[in-house]
Amino acid sequence: MQFPSPVPVSWIATLIRAELIGDTTGHATGINEIHKVETGDLVFVDHPKYYDKCINSAASYIIINKKADCPAGKALLVVDNPFEAYCTIVNHFRPFEPAVKSISDTATVGAGTVVYPNVFIGHHVSIGTHCIIYPNVTIMDHCIIGNNVVIQAGTVIGSNAFYYNTKKDREVWYKKMPDCGRVVIEDDVEIGAGCTIDRGVSHDTRIGRGTRMDNMIHVGHDTVVGNNCLFAAQVGIAGATTIGNGVTLWGQVGVSKTLHIGDNATILAQSGVGKDTEGGKAYFGSPIEDAREKMKELVWIKRIPELWQKVMGSE
Repeated sequence: MQFPSPVPVSWIATLIRAELIGDTTGHATGINEIHKVETGDLVFVDHPKYYDKCINSAASYIIINKKADCPAGKALLVVDNPFEAYCTIVNHFRPFEPAVKSISDTATVGAGTVVYPNVFIGHHVSIGTHCIIYPNVTIMDHCIIGNNVVIQAGTVIGSNAFYYNTKKDREVWYKKMPDCGRVVIEDDVEIGAGCTIDRGVSHDTRIGRGTRMDNMIHVGHDTVVGNNCLFAAQVGIAGATTIGNGVTLWGQVGVSKTLHIGDNATILAQSGVGKDTEGGKAYFGSPIEDAREKMKELVWIKRIPELWQKVMGSE
């Protein structure tokens, strides 16, 4: 999430009651998770395993629960509970706004766009020109819809991220991280009925131009889908995955989190993607393998009884 304007890091330190170490005169431009940080961002870390990674990332300001060496030009904000500090910052800059009507007065809808009855459009939503938004679609706060987009009935855009801070030493183990990211749907996208696209935790979930999605598809938080992709029904994509341009996912494909699928890859139906995948090839199976090799393997598996009979008969 980017702040409306740069914020003095000293003010942030006061907000979260942090000890400020390093560059005390800088200005933070946003707050993000480690896999999305940019120069000027705040990031939080509360586990020694990730101290070095966060301190040496692109982030300029690190909310941390232990004093450490601070690189030049950066600042550490030392607090007892970095996660709670993160929540405080997010809730300050992106507070909960209850809806009082079906289409918020702060939403904008472009010329030629058709919005059917029973559509909900939240605060600060932008919808482009010549779109069709079918009945019972829900578009939550801060989402961006491009031009010539079609969203079929019952789809939810911008649902909360399925993302929790986990600590086994407290009564409630799974504490939800407040999400402040968006969903951005680029021009000429078509989304089927009953789909759910989660907003980013702190950055954007993005659907690239010209992509086509069938019914009952789920896209997890912070996932980036390239241009001109084709997803068949019941595809499920976990969070923070990057899918290249021209990728085809056939029915009931499952994709695990934080993976990369290369351009023009094809994943055949009911396959499970559990690793980074090279582009320009077809894959099948769970876990996936090269489709041609997997098909050969299945042929040989079918022949096992026949081969066993030949071996036993030769004794």
